[in-house]
Amino acid sequence: MEDQEMQLKVRRVSDKFTESMYVLANEPSVALYRLQEHVRRSLPELVQHKTDMQSWEEQSQGAIYSVEYACSAVKSMTNSSMYFKNIDGLLRQAISMKEQISSSQGRSLSDVTPSPSPLVSASHAPSTSP
Repeated sequence: MEDQEMQLKVRRVSDKFTESMYVLANEPSVALYRLQEHVRRSLPELVQHKTDMQSWEEQSQGAIYSVEYACSAVKSMTNSSMYFKNIDGLLRQAISMKEQISSSQGRSLSDVTPSPSPLVSASHAPSTSP
């Protein structure tokens, strides 16, 4: 009887040991399966987020470039005030010269324009009466 009890105990211990070995052997593969399952579900969403972020990065880089370009244009405009002052002076000088030329041409034209000649016949003379 003791022999049967011993066999039963040995069988229980060996069954428990086998069950433990089975669980220990399969546990990593179950964990890896769960991990693979999780990756399969979440990977497409992660890829979409990555492409969205890359698109946003490109757009923001373009906006940053535009802002930097605008800032440099404004800075160059503030540095060009002396050129505008120079242009203003040259324009004023050109206007003054134009006025001098116009007034001198007006005087020379009055010197050159002949007065109406008495030799012009009455038929060719302009009429002033209505």
